[in-house]
Amino acid sequence: MVDSISTKAEGLLDEASGRVKDAVGGLRGDLGQQIGGKAEAFKGHAKQEFADLYDANESKLEAATSFIQDRPVISLLIVSIVGLVIGRLLFRKRA
Repeated sequence: MVDSISTKAEGLLDEASGRVKDAVGGLRGDLGQQIGGKAEAFKGHAKQEFADLYDANESKLEAATSFIQDRPVISLLIVSIVGLVIGRLLFRKRA
């Protein structure tokens, strides 16, 4: 069983660390560091949001349904990214 409090804390730390990296990259003019920071901040935010899915009193299906109903924009973003990745993997252009 996943401890949702520790998962949320890890997500908060990842998000804060990513925001710091993004800011430092902006000050230094390092686009790569900024992108890495934004990605880490998003990962931390997603980790916090998904920690709710592992609540011991809810089944996973009920938790996923309530997550989608409560956060439709994030759900749509996640599904879009997964769809893009699967599409790229399945339909690569061959030279």
